Amino acid sequence: MTTTRIETLSLTDGRELRVTIAEPDSAVRGGLVVLHEARGITEGVRSLVSSLAAEGWLAIAPHLYDADRVHGEDIRDQVSKLSGDRLLEDTDVAFVWLGQQGVSADRMGVVGFDTGGTVAMVVAASRTIGAAVTVQGPGILEPLSDGLPALVDVAGDLSCPWLGIYRDDDSEEVSKLRDAVISSETASDLVRFDVSSDEAWARALNWFDAHMR
Repeated sequence: MTTTRIETLSLTDGRELRVTIAEPDSAVRGGLVVLHEARGITEGVRSLVSSLAAEGWLAIAPHLYDADRVHGEDIRDQVSKLSGDRLLEDTDVAFVWLGQQGVSADRMGVVGFDTGGTVAMVVAASRTIGAAVTVQGPGILEPLSDGLPALVDVAGDLSCPWLGIYRDDDSEEVSKLRDAVISSETASDLVRFDVSSDEAWARALNWFDAHMR
């Protein structure tokens, strides 16, 4: 498995941002910003970053919380404090880093799971990049925090190809999100099946392959 490392990047507001990075051993196909789940940088997130690098992607996961991991009631507290402006600043730093490694904007993408999936769609509606994938992102009709929009409210603003992956058993709100993304002026799709399946993983990789050449 491709190894990961942690680096600290400086932000324009004086803050420092920790990031987990994995680089492919072969030629770089493009760069992917990986947005972590509600619990923070888990072993699963590190494994994902490593797996994407093994597929040829230069992968970088910003640590969106001050602490790498949160537990119990702290999870809800951290999510409630999420700010769209700060999240965009943090992801912008990751995109700048990818650019410094020689990755052009049209070969940059973002992928997020759980809370990270919500943020990935917000990024896709705010930045012009190659493609985005959201897996099981909550906050569809009601915002996750006061600093984030509901996903249906930004669906029509998508500025890059976006793929949403949700479970088959999700409620009517996923159908409402699918209807909302139809109004966007870019390629979009929302599929529903077992998000832990190999098919979901392959669908995400194929989306990036198709739109980031």
